[in-house]
Amino acid sequence: MKYTNIVEGIFVNRPNRFIANVLIDGNLEKAHVKNTGRCKEILKEGIKVYLEKSNNPNRKTKYSLISAHKGNLLINIDSQVPNNVVANAISSNQVRELQNVDFLKREVSYGNSRFDIYYEKGDDKGFVEVKGVTLEVDGLSMFPDAPTKRGTKHVLELIKTVKEGYKSYIFFLIQIEGIGFFTPNEIMDKDFTKALLLAKKEGVNMLAYNSIITPNQISLGEKVRILI
Repeated sequence: MKYTNIVEGIFVNRPNRFIANVLIDGNLEKAHVKNTGRCKEILKEGIKVYLEKSNNPNRKTKYSLISAHKGNLLINIDSQVPNNVVANAISSNQVRELQNVDFLKREVSYGNSRFDIYYEKGDDKGFVEVKGVTLEVDGLSMFPDAPTKRGTKHVLELIKTVKEGYKSYIFFLIQIEGIGFFTPNEIMDKDFTKALLLAKKEGVNMLAYNSIITPNQISLGEKVRILI
């Protein structure tokens, strides 16, 4: 996925989940944060960030915060982008486990949940729930970075689909380049980790891929080993 009108800035602070104060060309600007997660280990005062400037003159904020540097890493923190990246990658046969699908549909309801992707491939039918990962600790990517009851619910619903004959996946898109390992963040959310372990036992397929990141683009990278 490509962004347009990307500008560079310096992060100042984040007064709430939705707004960040950023210096752009020496001017203090308010920017929309496209991630309601904590991102505390990323968004620190003085770091270099990249923003997309809006062409809509009626918007309250002219900019959206897209990515940020953490040391040598550039991390895309746009929580709206993982679904697009994964759906496009499946459609273009970039995901080895889901190549040559016959049918793909976004945002499909099942039971009490809405999954990101539904697919059909030959006799196989299934759902794909995508989770964007921005947390990195010593080269290890982790999810979640905050407790997620919604995420746990999705995992448990995926188990139900498998029991009904679907071939379903949970797909962790690590929004960082070069990361080689992924693990659930048990310290942050024991319930999610417990649900993920149960899902593995019950036959839910699990995938993790890193990303190729530039200031104005994010695309699917390489498969990552899941430690669970």
